[in-house]
Amino acid sequence: MRFHFALALQALWTAVCQAAMQHYPAAWGHYDVCKSQVYTDEGLTWDYMACQPEATDMTKFLKVTLDPPNITCGDPPETYCALENPYMCNNECDASTDELAHPPHLMFDIEGRNPTTFWQSTSWKKYPKALLVNLTLSWNKTIELTDDIVLTFESGRPEQMVLEKSLDYGRTWQPYQFYATDCLDAFTMEPKTVQDLTQHTLLDIICTEDYSRGYVWKNDKTVRFEIKDRFALFAGPRLHNMASLYGQLDTTKNLRDFFTITDLRIRLLRPATGATMVDETNLSRYFYAISDIKVQGRCKCNLHAISCVYDKDKLGCECEHNTTGPDCGRCKRNYQGRAWSAGSYLPIPKGTANICIPNNIGPVIRPNVSSLGVANRKEVAPQVALSTAPSVHVANSKRARVCDNELLRCQNGGVCVNNVRCNCPATYSGLLCEKSRCSSELGGCRGPDSGQAPLTPPSAFRLLLLLLLGSVLLGEAAML
Repeated sequence: MRFHFALALQALWTAVCQAAMQHYPAAWGHYDVCKSQVYTDEGLTWDYMACQPEATDMTKFLKVTLDPPNITCGDPPETYCALENPYMCNNECDASTDELAHPPHLMFDIEGRNPTTFWQSTSWKKYPKALLVNLTLSWNKTIELTDDIVLTFESGRPEQMVLEKSLDYGRTWQPYQFYATDCLDAFTMEPKTVQDLTQHTLLDIICTEDYSRGYVWKNDKTVRFEIKDRFALFAGPRLHNMASLYGQLDTTKNLRDFFTITDLRIRLLRPATGATMVDETNLSRYFYAISDIKVQGRCKCNLHAISCVYDKDKLGCECEHNTTGPDCGRCKRNYQGRAWSAGSYLPIPKGTANICIPNNIGPVIRPNVSSLGVANRKEVAPQVALSTAPSVHVANSKRARVCDNELLRCQNGGVCVNNVRCNCPATYSGLLCEKSRCSSELGGCRGPDSGQAPLTPPSAFRLLLLLLLGSVLLGEAAML
């Protein structure tokens, strides 16, 4: 009897502990809420948070362009050789027949069909002139990559290829990665892999030989640009410490830009030959064919939107926080009371909204641009509160007096002294007690590695329940 009673108490104790733990947020948030209503001493208020759209398959929204434009096979019709048997050259490509055509959109259709659908170039009939093809993927929108870029070839994988990116809608291009069977010969670069990179060399442009070997390897068709392996340099091998990655993305513009694109360009420079010499008597063996391209990412909305809509063949963020523009990149008209700023991932897990404020709010406290503190949190709707930057100053100091108006009231339990300054509780600091003393740490008050919000004390009910359980356990032990 006593044994069963002890087991019941143990189960109850475990349930209480789990209930207490479930109150706390995960180690890193999805940033899927831009604002929520909360009750404070001042009434119903808005709690503003950094937010971003969910990652999705971005190939649904792109436009593909080929250069040269007549590089797709089938006009005129031609025969080519099968991948499995390069000497069986009775396959047909005919643009005028649906069953035999291989247009570009087949790189982005549903996979798993039998037979496989794919885009295909003309064969290398003009050898020794290079068979060059540029495939350009354009979104007309800034995109943030969240997973590996994966190309699946139905021909042999190219012996030479370059993946390039643009951040200005195709006006200028930068290499992302070089691919070759022989990096030294093709690009005068030492071969490397993503595993050779470190946090300090993550932005290095490398040439890899991992994806260019072999002609007829049926089960080895993919070419990758490894996004997640680069994320793992900061977030750990299983991406379990996203707080660390978000902290780096938040504070290092070059790193953030590295994973940001408006366009991708795949430059196919030399098809697979499978030998040191090209068989000039059978040039139908050599061509490019791609069955699938995967680009996983999200619209860049500067942490000011959770939705990105595709309307009239164009992507655009549905902006919150009084921002506007395709990337939420500026304040709405009459909302320039504070200069526009991108949202911040920090502090984990809700980030900093950095909302725009109306022009007629009155005196404005402007943040130090280097601040990583909490801003715009728990403000009286529809107005906004102040940045918790380490150094703040008040615009038009002759009129801006603490406690003069709703915008300049002491926060978080601070008490106004002589209408000019706030006397803050021990756990807060700043001009208006707006800054938690431990909020500047990556991950908040639970330490730099956890990425979790500060622990809150258990409720009175839980404390009472714990005390009762302790008394019962002590009494049971005495009876034993």
